[in-house]
Amino acid sequence: MKAKSLVLALVGLAVSSAAAFAQTPTLLKQHKDWAAYSLTSGSGKVCYALTKPTTMLPGDRNHGDVFFFVTSRPAEGVSSEPSLVVGYPFKDKSSVAIDIDGKNFTLFTNNDGAWVENAATEAQLVSAMKAGREMNVNGESSRGTRTTYKFSLSGVTAAIDTAAQACR
Repeated sequence: MKAKSLVLALVGLAVSSAAAFAQTPTLLKQHKDWAAYSLTSGSGKVCYALTKPTTMLPGDRNHGDVFFFVTSRPAEGVSSEPSLVVGYPFKDKSSVAIDIDGKNFTLFTNNDGAWVENAATEAQLVSAMKAGREMNVNGESSRGTRTTYKFSLSGVTAAIDTAAQACR
């Protein structure tokens, strides 16, 4: 049952993400290191907070575009869903480790993205982000390169709140 729900969630995310990226998002407000955006796609309104890493390691590699999102899609019943998107495919069946001021979380990977497996952990991760100062993220590329990203959490609460308000 959990696997079926996970597959349906991934399909829904892929479809909504494809539609979302086909549209041009509107910047709602910049909050320090985080920004809030919204857009309207065929499946309804999508609102999200996002940031780029302050540090990307190893420094001699092309990481492509790397973003951490907290997304709401009201038409799909999704609120404050954290995810990571990188510019390369992750190692198949690998996971991404997140450390926020000593609190640890694990995300599953699929191609170039990573998500939390259950809603309860999503809420815990978002709460830790709002209370934290810095978020360290570690993963492994399909080529076996271990990657590390540091994200500032300055402005995350305001950006998530702005995005959530826009999707009400």
